[in-house]
Formats: sequence, C-alpha cells, structure tokens
Amino acid sequence: QPHHNKEGLPTPYANTTAPQQQQQQQIVPASSNNNNSDNLLRGGNWHGNSDLAELEAEHHEITKVKNISKIIMGRYTVEAWYYSPFPHPYNQLDSLYICEYCLKYMRKPKFYLKHCSGECPHRCPPGNEIYRENNISVYELDGKDHRVYCQNLCLLAKLFLDHKTLYYDVDPFYFYVITEVDEEGAHIVGYFSKEKVSAEEYNLACILTFPQYQKCGYGKFIISLSYELSKREGKPGSPEKPLSDLGKISYRSYWTHVLLTLFAEQKGDENIQIKDISLM
Repeated sequence: QPHHNKEGLPTPYANTTAPQQQQQQQIVPASSNNNNSDNLLRGGNWHGNSDLAELEAEHHEITKVKNISKIIMGRYTVEAWYYSPFPHPYNQLDSLYICEYCLKYMRKPKFYLKHCSGECPHRCPPGNEIYRENNISVYELDGKDHRVYCQNLCLLAKLFLDHKTLYYDVDPFYFYVITEVDEEGAHIVGYFSKEKVSAEEYNLACILTFPQYQKCGYGKFIISLSYELSKREGKPGSPEKPLSDLGKISYRSYWTHVLLTLFAEQKGDENIQIKDISLM
C-alpha cells in the first residue's frame, strides 16, 4: 500500500521508471506563430508545404522532453514517461493532479483534495458496464457520447506512451476502460480503444495498463478482451500497426501463452488452421 505525506497525498509509486526514451513520432506541431500550426492543433490534417520539415523539427525538439514530471491519481503518485500535449496552463508542471473517476486534471493539491472529497459525483467511468467478474469491471464508452472523458483519457495515456497521435478526435472510436472495484468505487487500471469502422479490421488501436497496475496480468486480460469482442462480431481481428515496444512485449507474451496452451490440448492427427485459432 502506498504511503501518504503530511498533506494527505500519496508518496511516489516505486515501480514506475520510464523505459529508455525514444524519438517521438507524433505529428502535432507546437508552434503558435504559424497559421497551419494553429489549424493542426485544432485537429486539421497535414497538407504539403515548405514549412513541413521545419514544423516537424520544431515539434521534435519540444516533445522529446517530458513536460510533466509526475501525476497524482487516487492512491498513487506516478512518474510520467513522455510528453503529453495538455493545454496551457497544465502543460508545464512538476505535478498534475487527476481524479481517477472523471479524469478531470488540476494544478493545485487543495483543489484536487476538495474535488475528490465531495465535489466529484462519479465513482466509475461513464458508459455501459459490459463485463464484471469478482472485483474487475469493464466499461464501454463511445467517444462521441463521452468526448471530454475520452479526450482526458488520451492525454493521460500519452504520458506513458511514446508513439501516440490521437488526442482530441475521439468520435470515431470506442474506448474500453478496465477497473478494479472496491467499496470506494471503480479505479481505472487501463484501457484500449478501437475504431468503430476499420477497413483493415483492426480490433485494437491503442492499449495501456497504467504503471501502478503493470505486471499484474492486466495486459493479457485486455488483449483477450479485444479478441473476445471480435469473436462476438464474427470476424478475426488484429491490433493496429505498428505496435509500441510495450505492446509488442504484451502481445508476444499473450500469444505465447495462448498457443502453447492450445497445442498442448490438441491431438496429433488434428489439422488446425490459423483462422480456426483466431475464432476459438
């Protein structure tokens, strides 16, 4: 259990060291002196122009260093790993305070404590609860119906994901939020998102288990859930490429476990196909 300091806030979580920093791949320009940049920050698309290389270089310089040192969320203080484009004045802070139920972010501990001690009416994510077993619940959210929550979730997730470009355009996605439930409420553990309509039949766009809950088996559970949803839709699915480094590790671990278990149960004269495996 985490310890608390004299202000009633949790002390830093011990096992949240960031992986080796890698070059950022997002294309979200940060310059406010360029009209094209302003449009892009509002969600516009890139168009070929002579300033593209300059904007990319400027963006890389700004985003290669994380802008928020740590977050305080629920019982934990967690070190951030990467840059995330939180809006001003929340984008250059030593500590960012986040409500684990509604994902509202705050700068000051007094506002955070006031919010969590009575102002916030929520004790679980919005959306529909689609799964419950023991103390685990999963909620399905439509990005269009729960836009603010999903945008806040993306900004929060970017603190721990190196390669992620989705921040504000959440309408075309479903979000599946995994929670641990106790007498206080449903505490967010991780999530994955997927496109509502995917021409490539991707069943997962982004996946994250928050650092304080990693190495507890949630990664395999989230991946298994994404495939179970695909099976209910009657079609095989695949995660969106390229996978992040942590995503590769999670998927290799998951499929190693699944395939070895499956092959151990098969008879030698059975001829099993890859498509059969995907629909099991």
